[in-house]
Amino acid sequence: MSIPATELMTALRSGHSTSPRLTWYGPDSERVELSGRVLDNWVAKTSNLLQDELDAGPGSRLRLDLPPHWKSIILALAAWQLGMTTVLDDGEADLLVTGEPGAPRGSATYDAVIAVPLPALAMRWPGELPPGVVDYAAEVRSHGDVFMSHTDPDPTDPAVTSADGTTYRHSDLLDGFAVSHQDGARLLVKAGEGLEQVLMQSLGAWRQDGSVVLVHSDVEITDKLLANERVQGS
Repeated sequence: MSIPATELMTALRSGHSTSPRLTWYGPDSERVELSGRVLDNWVAKTSNLLQDELDAGPGSRLRLDLPPHWKSIILALAAWQLGMTTVLDDGEADLLVTGEPGAPRGSATYDAVIAVPLPALAMRWPGELPPGVVDYAAEVRSHGDVFMSHTDPDPTDPAVTSADGTTYRHSDLLDGFAVSHQDGARLLVKAGEGLEQVLMQSLGAWRQDGSVVLVHSDVEITDKLLANERVQGS
C-alpha cells in the first residue's frame, strides 16, 4: 500500500530529476547540492541499510538525535519510506541515530545505534566507535540504489512523534505535518529553527514540486547567497 513518503520519493526522482532539490550550506564553506535523483538515491540506500541490516520496517521507531542537517533529512525520509516512526522527542525507540555515539543515554535502550558523521566528505566515523554501533558513512554506500519494501507500510501507523509529543500518521505526513508552500518554491530554511521545523518546511516545499536551501546557523545569509540560490524567504 502506498504512503505519502513513497509517493514523494517517486515524484522527486521522476519529475525534473536533475534539478536541485536540497542544497546545504554548512560551516567551513561547505556546500552540498542534491538533485531529485541523487536525493532519492541517498534515501534508497539508507532505507535499505535500515531494512536489511537492522531489521527495521513498518511500526519500528527511530529516534533522530541529530542537529538539522541534510543527512538528518535523508534519514527521516528513509524511515518514512519504510513506514517507520521518526521520534523527535525523548520517547522510546528501537533505533537511535546520533552524532554522539559515546554520550551517556541514561536508562534508554535501543536495538541498534547508528553513528552519523556530519562532514560531507566523511567516508567513515573519525575514530573508534563503541562496540555494536553502526557507522552510517562506512555502511550506507554499499547498499542498493533502488528501494523495495519487504512489508507494505500502513498509512494509519504513526509517522512522526514531534518534540511536544504530538503524533502524526503516515497518511497525514504531507497534509498535516508539512507546512504549505507555493508551487515550485525555492525555499530558504534556517537550521537554527530546529529539526522539526526543517522537516516540516522541507516536506511542504517538495510536496509542491519545490526545492530547499538549508543554511547552518553559523553561515551568514548574504544578499549574494540569496541571489545565487534564487530563494524565497530570508
